[in-house]
Amino acid sequence: MANEIERRAFAMEVRIDTSAEMPPKMSGHAAMFDSLSEDLGGFRERIAGGAFAKTLQSADIRALFNHDSNIVLGRNKAGTLRLREDLTGLAIEIDPPDTQAARDLMVSMKRGDINQMSFGFRTVADKWAKLDGEWIRTLLEVDLFDVSPVTYPAYPATAVAVRGLQDAIKSASPPDENWRIDFMRRRLELAI
Repeated sequence: MANEIERRAFAMEVRIDTSAEMPPKMSGHAAMFDSLSEDLGGFRERIAGGAFAKTLQSADIRALFNHDSNIVLGRNKAGTLRLREDLTGLAIEIDPPDTQAARDLMVSMKRGDINQMSFGFRTVADKWAKLDGEWIRTLLEVDLFDVSPVTYPAYPATAVAVRGLQDAIKSASPPDENWRIDFMRRRLELAI
């Protein structure tokens, strides 16, 4: 099972930046730290901070629509997909191509029909625990293959959307310092 590619979808905010001076961008989070997934068949799952740190350094990751390799929206090695871990989770920014599929997706995102994200991965390290009679799997490290705006999410805490740069600046808020300290502590624990 450790060699199987897994996909997880979240209901998290993803935006499309559409200012007149610049081409559109999709941005948001493909994964959220410490947020429980829906029931995945007898267990729920969460992602530990730092789970993507290693894979982001070397992996060739694609942005797809609904994990469909025929609808490529961006790629980190091409510079059209940017990924980073922040205090919230796996932040993404995509420069979508000028294709019919990407234009159609952006229309659906602007309408709010598509507003969730997912990611495809292979587990490197995880931890299982039974909490309140429920099995919880914590992903500690993964190999990331793709991030995707999706129709159906597994995690109810992600999103994707289209919006202008001015809206992004207005809604930005400084992170809570206690969360940052806890996040850095967890990353150090993973490195040890």
